[in-house]
Amino acid sequence: MTDAQKQQIRLRRAKGESYSAIARALNISENTIKSFCRRNNIGVAKKSEQPTATDLCANCGCLLSHTQGAKHKRFCSDKCRMSWWKAHPEAINRKALYRFVCQTCGTEFEAYGNAGRKYCSRTCFGAARRTFL
Repeated sequence: MTDAQKQQIRLRRAKGESYSAIARALNISENTIKSFCRRNNIGVAKKSEQPTATDLCANCGCLLSHTQGAKHKRFCSDKCRMSWWKAHPEAINRKALYRFVCQTCGTEFEAYGNAGRKYCSRTCFGAARRTFL
């Protein structure tokens, strides 16, 4: 690869062109372009500075701050995360949902994630403890 081609790759990546578009334009293998960019830490430039829908909090819509290499954020705070999940219970993917009959009052109830539940509430648990004492 010549120095002129290397300069062209740098310029085209700065403009936001893809590896395949640069490879077609310079008649070089796409993998060669990728390797050169990786070795020289040449990334693609941001095409727009406007925030996208993925840069906004799913609950309140405020702008999210992302750190390099961190997991993509969906909410701006724990408060927003908890209020969104409380408002959207249908979006919860619960795989460990168990059905029980309360040992104190006899009502049927469902519990998530705990296969060893015996009581439907803290009140029934307390009532069961008072009967044994």
